[in-house]
Amino acid sequence: MAIVASDWTVDRSTKKIAYVGADHDGAATYATVIDLHRWLQSLADDAVASGDDELDITNVDPSRRSTDNIITLINGYTLDETTVPTNKTSEHLYDGSVIQGGGTDIWDGIVNFGNSDVQIQIIQNGAVLADDYWNEAGAGLNANATAGISHRFMIKTRTSGTDIDGRRLIGTARRFGSTYSEFTINGTARGNNVFALTDSNDLNNETVEATVSGWVTIDNTTEGYKGLDVDNNGTPEYYYSEWNKASYTINQFYERMKYLTREGTAETLYGLNGELFRGITHEINYDTLTGTFDEGYSISWTGTNAGTGQVLADNGTGKVWIQILTGVAPVASDSLTQSSPDVASANCTSTQDRSSTLSKPFIGASTGSAIIGAYGVGIEVADLTSADKVTDLTNTVVPPPNYVQNTVAGLTYTITTEDPDRVLVAPWDGASYDTNSDPAITKNQFTLDTPLTISGIASVVTVSGIFADTPSSGTIRVTDNDGFERRLEYSSWTGSTFTITTTDENADFSIVNADADNYVYITYIDIEATATTATFTSVQSASRQLVVIVRNGGDDPVKQFIGAWSQSTSPQTINAIKTTDV
Repeated sequence: MAIVASDWTVDRSTKKIAYVGADHDGAATYATVIDLHRWLQSLADDAVASGDDELDITNVDPSRRSTDNIITLINGYTLDETTVPTNKTSEHLYDGSVIQGGGTDIWDGIVNFGNSDVQIQIIQNGAVLADDYWNEAGAGLNANATAGISHRFMIKTRTSGTDIDGRRLIGTARRFGSTYSEFTINGTARGNNVFALTDSNDLNNETVEATVSGWVTIDNTTEGYKGLDVDNNGTPEYYYSEWNKASYTINQFYERMKYLTREGTAETLYGLNGELFRGITHEINYDTLTGTFDEGYSISWTGTNAGTGQVLADNGTGKVWIQILTGVAPVASDSLTQSSPDVASANCTSTQDRSSTLSKPFIGASTGSAIIGAYGVGIEVADLTSADKVTDLTNTVVPPPNYVQNTVAGLTYTITTEDPDRVLVAPWDGASYDTNSDPAITKNQFTLDTPLTISGIASVVTVSGIFADTPSSGTIRVTDNDGFERRLEYSSWTGSTFTITTTDENADFSIVNADADNYVYITYIDIEATATTATFTSVQSASRQLVVIVRNGGDDPVKQFIGAWSQSTSPQTINAIKTTDV
């Protein structure tokens, strides 16, 4: 649009050019940089200055045109950024660069090609710019819908003779409920510089913001280097987090991650405001480490390059992962330093750029029922299903195993005149049986490798490796030398060892031992019912034959229920049929 002369003034004594029109609202006016130049030149050829435009033929020349998009203020003329009654004058100019003070101060033009209602933020010099004057309610300043342009404005990129962070800018669009996007300018040029920021409705982010704000039990239990055995192969992979989705669905977890990093958030991740948080941009190898690089604090480097970054993970043995904040990434022989919370230093040996792996939002993508995690993002193993995917810090996609929950239903436990049911789910050899026979439990599923001879045993070691589909915690039965099958609880297992937590007489093998080669088997459920259902969860990629036994000989006894059950790759439920035994 053409300049509205009544909204602009030129002061003869100070040589300040000022916008004095309305604030950023429907009444404000804006002008291109070439329109500013044309207006100044139209005043400079006047015979006599008039009104608040104190410029005429007797004054020095105020501006020079290099192109229609590059205008230089000369002979001491400057934009008034401090004394005008409304906004900074530069906020009302667009479509190019303005240079003043012989190049000591420069504003460069920004053009965004995107949908008409996209709202954008700008990260400059390690911070999100607080004044996003270029956004209007539901639109952007100086849009050109015909050309697909949503915003046109200027950003100051040089001040007092020094480029602001090398004229680097990052544009983001993080409007909650919409898709997120990001665009980087690695050093603005004179004239117009292009962003390509768009958004659209995110069909997996339709919960209202006020509701998502209350999901505070979703948290990051580990901010930093963390080993997680997501694929359940006995060897952990490493990530820079361990997010816990608590009681929420995986898609609700995705929505919470977007909430934490949305436009205008007050949340903090790794010591950074959530809106500034992007994820890992660089992986740095180092040596000669002194002290410790602490996660959630910045490091800086000097030498060939200079810059700062936020530590997101450090393995303590020569590798640190950061989000770059300012400057450019370090190269070999640059010195790395962290001053807080403690002083630490190291020597950079090499750097790998990980910026191509950045996801928008940082967590990755949601299918609605599964998460496709971004580079390095770790999620609590129990929160993942076989439909999810995570990517570790070696940039390897790790598929979680298939966790299957199996349920025995129809149990009795609440009626006060009856005793609770006793439930046993055990391996079955597949042989035939009837309700009057002994169940064909596979009691030789494993054999003891190490004899049990003391009270309060802490572990049970088997000859062969424990099956991959064994529940992560639960119960086993061990046959002692008198032939009794002791019930033992375990909290975890690895390789061929169960970690035992039982402290009662069942863990006392000091009087009656259990010799090597005695039988051991898993009891997938081995409890007195505390609800109408009993469940167990395990990793399953094939099938396993089980037998289910439910008995109750209490005040109102029932006949034994026994049933064959096949654990498979999908959840299974078996209903215990109760027949009165009177």
